Amino acid sequence: MKLYSFWRSSAAYRVRIALHLKHIDYELVSKHLAQGQHRKADYLAANPQGLVPALEHRGVLFTQSLAIIEYLDSVVTEPRLLPQDPVDRAHVTAMAQAIASDIHPLNNLRVTNYLKQELGQGENAVQGWYAHWIQVGFRAMEAWAVQRSSSRRYLYADAVSLADLLLVPQMYNARRFKVSVEAFPALVAIDRHLCTLPAFIAASPERQPDMN
Repeated sequence: MKLYSFWRSSAAYRVRIALHLKHIDYELVSKHLAQGQHRKADYLAANPQGLVPALEHRGVLFTQSLAIIEYLDSVVTEPRLLPQDPVDRAHVTAMAQAIASDIHPLNNLRVTNYLKQELGQGENAVQGWYAHWIQVGFRAMEAWAVQRSSSRRYLYADAVSLADLLLVPQMYNARRFKVSVEAFPALVAIDRHLCTLPAFIAASPERQPDMN
C-alpha cells in the first residue's frame, strides 16, 4: 500500500492510525500542503480534489479518510474499527462524522487561509473562529463519551473504534491552536489513554519522516 500523506494533516493522521492498528506495511509519499505539492498536475490527475490522504492499493486510488478506513476495515478485519452490530456501528459512525463533517472542515487549512486572505480576518478573529467550532463540537462529543464510554479509555464501549481515530487528531489540533479542552474531562481522559497505545504513537505527527 502507498499512502499520500502530510505529517500535520489530521485526516492523514486518522488513516496512519488505522494502518498501524492493523499492522499494515505501507509506503509513505509526502505531499507538503504548505508548499502546494498536493496541487501539482500529476497528483490532481489521480486525485481531483488534491487532498490528503489518498491510499493506493492494487492499482486503485482511494480518497477521503473515512472511506479509506472503511476499506481497510474490510480488507484487514482485525482489529475491527466499525462494529458489526447495526446499533453500535451507527453510534460509532455518528461520533466519527461529528468530527469529520462538523468540526474538522470548519478548521482546516483551506478555511483558515480563506478567512485571512480573502475575507481579511486578523489572527485573533481566526483563532476565535477555530476555538468556537471546536468547543461547540466537543460539547456534544463529551456528552456522548459520558453516555457511551465504558471506562474513559475509548469513545465507544471498551475497544478502539473509528471514533477514536477521529478524536485523537482533533484533540491534537485543539492543543496545537491553544484551544482549552479542560471543559471536556471525558475526552481528555480517553485521549490520554489512546495516546499511550503503540499504533497511536507510531502515527503521531512528530513520528513522521516528513515532519519539518
